[in-house]
Amino acid sequence: MFRKFITASAVIAMMTGASFAADFPERELLGVVMWGAGGATDTVARAANPAAEEALGKSIVVLNKSGGAGAISTAYVNAAPSDGYTFLYGAENPQLHPIMGVSQLDYSSFYPVNILGRGVAVIVVPAGSKYQTMAELMDDIAANPGQVKMGSTGPGGLPSTIGALIKNSADFDVTAIPFDGEGPGLTAMLGNEVDFMPSGISAAAEQIKAGNMRALAVVNGTSVDTLPDVPPITEALPGMEKFLPWGPFYGVFVKNDVPDDVKASLVSAFDTAAKSEAFTTLMANKGNIIMNISGDEASSFVMKWQQVTAWALQDTGAAKVNPEELGIMRP
Repeated sequence: MFRKFITASAVIAMMTGASFAADFPERELLGVVMWGAGGATDTVARAANPAAEEALGKSIVVLNKSGGAGAISTAYVNAAPSDGYTFLYGAENPQLHPIMGVSQLDYSSFYPVNILGRGVAVIVVPAGSKYQTMAELMDDIAANPGQVKMGSTGPGGLPSTIGALIKNSADFDVTAIPFDGEGPGLTAMLGNEVDFMPSGISAAAEQIKAGNMRALAVVNGTSVDTLPDVPPITEALPGMEKFLPWGPFYGVFVKNDVPDDVKASLVSAFDTAAKSEAFTTLMANKGNIIMNISGDEASSFVMKWQQVTAWALQDTGAAKVNPEELGIMRP
């Protein structure tokens, strides 16, 4: 009799669990942005958030939790319950954390609900800067090692990674000043705390259009539609060609062990969000490329990005840990 009671209880528990998942979400959710307000990741997240809320039928509280080049927010979401109510609005940074010795936690511990899009980076200076071209900036860096200040977001962030790629192509001895995200870094640059900064176009586009910043180069092999008059970085640094195309990406991630039907609900909601007019308009205006991929396709993309970038860092001497030691094979 006792055995029958346990069996029945197990069945009820399973049915309750299924019902819970089927009713997801029953309360508000928390979307944790790994960078500060105003940065590229924050901008993309807040553009997708309203349509995702509408699709889910519940509100999504957006929390900016910067620090550690995204490691703090990634660890925060990883420590949350595996129920899908806490997810990460993340960028590419965690894929470099093990290589840069920042953290052992990368996206292999997470399920990619949606890789919303990818961006193109740009090298920017304040509008009043003495640097008119990328070549002038590089000449000054070569003539004054360690004297030119570069805005950064810490090891494994977009600026430091681009710096490593440039370093493999030319003399590039700069002093990197870290900030909690591209937004704060660009603001500091406008205040002349640093001389230049590599940034995603999405974070810098409005300031460039407003005339507050000048773009010296896009980190791409060709010009881009968003900034058609800005030359590709390969004009000043032909050696960068072997690393391109390269750029940041933006996505939504939950822990791997979140129930499959909860993942499916989130995938559906963010597929809707990625197709919304507000989101597609913002991505076009910011010069980003919409991807809208999830599951295995997204996992393959994220893994390939990690391979290419990790080995580029290793080859430039910027990696703290050999990618091969982490099981990341050369692509």
